[in-house]
Amino acid sequence: MATEWVVRDEKEENVFWPSSEMKKRAWVSDEKIYDDAKKDQIKFWEKLAEDGLVWFKKWDKAYVWEKPYFKWFVNGELNACYNCVDRHVKTWRRNKAAIIWVPEPIDEDVKVLTYYDLYREVNRFANALKKLGVKKGDRVVIYLPMIPQVQIAMLACARIGAIHSVVFSAFSAESLKQRIEDSEAKVLITADGYYRRGKIIDLKRNADSAVQGTTIKNVIVVRRIGNDINMVKGRDYFWDEIVKECDGYCEAEKMKSQDILFILYTSGTTGKPKGIIHDTGGYLTQAHWTAKWDFDLHDDDVFWCTADIGWVTGHTYACYGPLSNGATLLVYEGAPDYPDIGRWWKIIEEFGVTTFYTAPTAIRMFIRYGEDLFKRYDLSSLRILGTVGEPIDTDAWLWYFKNIGGCRCPIIDTWWQTETGGTLINSLPGIGPFKPTFAGKSFPGTVHTVVDEDGNELGPGEVGYLVQKPPFAPGLLHGVWKNEKKYIEEYWEKFNFRYYYTSDGAYYDEDGNFRLTGRVDDVMKVAGHRLSSAEVEDAIDEHPNVRESAVVPRKDEIKGEVPIAFVVLKHGEGSDSLKKEIIDFVVKGIGPTAKPAEVYFVSDLPKTRSGKIMRRILRGIVNNKKELGNLTTLMNPECIDEIKVVVGYKPLE
Repeated sequence: MATEWVVRDEKEENVFWPSSEMKKRAWVSDEKIYDDAKKDQIKFWEKLAEDGLVWFKKWDKAYVWEKPYFKWFVNGELNACYNCVDRHVKTWRRNKAAIIWVPEPIDEDVKVLTYYDLYREVNRFANALKKLGVKKGDRVVIYLPMIPQVQIAMLACARIGAIHSVVFSAFSAESLKQRIEDSEAKVLITADGYYRRGKIIDLKRNADSAVQGTTIKNVIVVRRIGNDINMVKGRDYFWDEIVKECDGYCEAEKMKSQDILFILYTSGTTGKPKGIIHDTGGYLTQAHWTAKWDFDLHDDDVFWCTADIGWVTGHTYACYGPLSNGATLLVYEGAPDYPDIGRWWKIIEEFGVTTFYTAPTAIRMFIRYGEDLFKRYDLSSLRILGTVGEPIDTDAWLWYFKNIGGCRCPIIDTWWQTETGGTLINSLPGIGPFKPTFAGKSFPGTVHTVVDEDGNELGPGEVGYLVQKPPFAPGLLHGVWKNEKKYIEEYWEKFNFRYYYTSDGAYYDEDGNFRLTGRVDDVMKVAGHRLSSAEVEDAIDEHPNVRESAVVPRKDEIKGEVPIAFVVLKHGEGSDSLKKEIIDFVVKGIGPTAKPAEVYFVSDLPKTRSGKIMRRILRGIVNNKKELGNLTTLMNPECIDEIKVVVGYKPLE
């Protein structure tokens, strides 16, 4: 172990702390910041907003809470695009790399955009949008893959005050249509297609189907593939042609802090997706400082967030957060295992990536290839590793720490949501501790706690509901588009507006470090006892032959619910004796209440492209639900048929 980087706490196994070198370099290295921020959270955020961003006009009042809405930096004026581009162009960063874009095909050239390149591209495209009649407050839907035009489009919308709504490029035409209809968008930005594992995905065909009968007046198409596509005269324009005649400067609109920057839709098991609203000033303040402090961004860093732009992680840490800090952002178009399993690691080696932010599911995927693969690549440029999307188990954490970070890189295990806009619970690289399965403390200036069903605060080690106490984080959602009822019911009503309700379960240790136990809808009630899926999965994952697992509840006449386990093995096939071993691990690790009623051995678990295991689908299958919800977000839909056969799925009429 490289003790010059990370020092182990001898009092507890597998607890790591920043080295003196890391503490020296880190923006924040004194844990007093937590107490100092708590003394006056509003003043703390005011100072961050003033120090981190350029404001055209200072706010009248820092914070207002009028149930069910709150506002930060009221009547302050700024522009998100100006903060991500213009201010850097006025400094030495003008010719610094803003975006390094790596295409999936290995025979294509890498593209580098400096901050001045980005500035010119954004200005021209902003004028192109204005040419099509897009005004402040209009909605623009962006349906693009991971190509530089996606950041350019987002920033151009922000520049003129249009509200962007990015839709994941793997979503179906129907999913896209739902979001267009709900947002009543005027313009759709898409591409002729993109590459995924060497195949061409025809994006324009989906777009053409989705816009029929909607409010879309114009479609702008990026030529990514160069394939033949349908172009409707008077409605459709190629990106390169429409910007050709546009001026290279567009004045940045002065936006009030509380003006909407973007809408991002999240989908549930039933019903239409809900449009999460994020404002300009509060969101950008949190995006800027969480990116800077969590990932310790300096001018010599190359930051790679592997999330797709269609998710909030992509918005905040593959666009607004790094760019507002003047960082160099790496963007990769394709799959992590194309043309081979070494693609990501070759990219890190080639471009000297210093900060790498990905999902635990991706880490578990790589574990199956052993340790020798990673010795082929020089990963010594890495300084900080991050995880996002779901709780990470101890084995995956330690494997990531050892094989990717070389036992020298702190792992920043972040908890947050689409609704929170930015990370809110994690350890800071200059403070620590870095403790497997524990995310860490609330980001300075925010306070989270764990409460019971009645909203009473619980003590260390007691599992309950994770909530955020007021004053609420600046980046927290500011509503649900056209649906105040859902906004109140889902986030505020449960605890009578006292807290922001996260719908996540958690507990914290004696030092105030939080461990997330999963979504509350991933919590089972077994004979009156609350059991989290994550807790049972952790116990199963202790078995030496278990690659990964997912646990869901099945209805039971006597116990109410019983745990059902799906297990992916490292090698070999499932057997009755192996099933018994796994059940014994759970009983030994948690107790007989958690004993799985059944263990199913499968070759894969259903996951989204962002890496989350879709437990709701498994829950639907074991309970023989006819409707399994939206399957369009799945990375591996082919595994569903196998799982149905293994379970003996018989949908109820």
